[in-house]
Amino acid sequence: MRAVDVMSSPVYVIAPTDNVAYARNLMLRHRVSRLLVMEGSELQGILTKKDIAYRLRQSEPMWRRRPIDRIPVSILMTEDLITVAPEASVHDIAAIMLDRDISGLPVVENGTVAGIVTKLDIMRSAHVRGLSARVDEIMEEAVTISRYHSLDYVINTIRGKSDKLIVVNDNGSLAGIITESNLAFYEYLDERKNLPRKDVTHLRKEEPAGQKRFRYVVEVSAVAEDIMSRPVITVPPDASLQDAVGLMLKHQINSLVVVEDGDIRGLLKRDDIIKVVAR
Repeated sequence: MRAVDVMSSPVYVIAPTDNVAYARNLMLRHRVSRLLVMEGSELQGILTKKDIAYRLRQSEPMWRRRPIDRIPVSILMTEDLITVAPEASVHDIAAIMLDRDISGLPVVENGTVAGIVTKLDIMRSAHVRGLSARVDEIMEEAVTISRYHSLDYVINTIRGKSDKLIVVNDNGSLAGIITESNLAFYEYLDERKNLPRKDVTHLRKEEPAGQKRFRYVVEVSAVAEDIMSRPVITVPPDASLQDAVGLMLKHQINSLVVVEDGDIRGLLKRDDIIKVVAR
């Protein structure tokens, strides 16, 4: 299969001078994760939800100085684009995505943008429908965090370890999941609007055999439970890859928590499936 067989067309575009708030709203409205940045007919760059998500870090000075409706797209966009020709194979495209850690490749023919191939396009392709495997054969280890971890901690962890974090309760049970989309589209307020703050408490024993009491921990503006998605779509480890792909497409998600007898066994991500395509 080739790029022209699976690509999305037409594509959603923005201008370098459009503000980030407009771009984010466009992503939400059309349920897309990236926008091509065009100046006239010239392709200038690409803006992804990841570019927006990682700027939400509370210590990031740009957000304190300028709310997103005043930040132009040109500041956050990626300029050095990798493009593919319409005849590029799906296998090669999957390999490029994994090697360069990108989720979308513009398809360009004779200098003109013809479309874009995303990981979702590959997931919908006949190539993936022909794969045969079980979930536990390709799933990966899950990265978990507490529902009380701060927004800064969430962003540092999601950047350093995984693009998906499983949020657990104090007893280790599944509470929710945080993805880059949760961060990119989180409805935060800037400091001029008095960012809300909350007290976070944990149930802890004051001494080994003592009575449990709520202990004050920290005052923060947002914690994991404020950002996470729930309920979480799960899949058993012995499920077929085809069933898992069907769940992802049905619920418009790109990861499934693998659960067996109430215990978290792992995480199946769209990238795990793309890796199989790239082999």
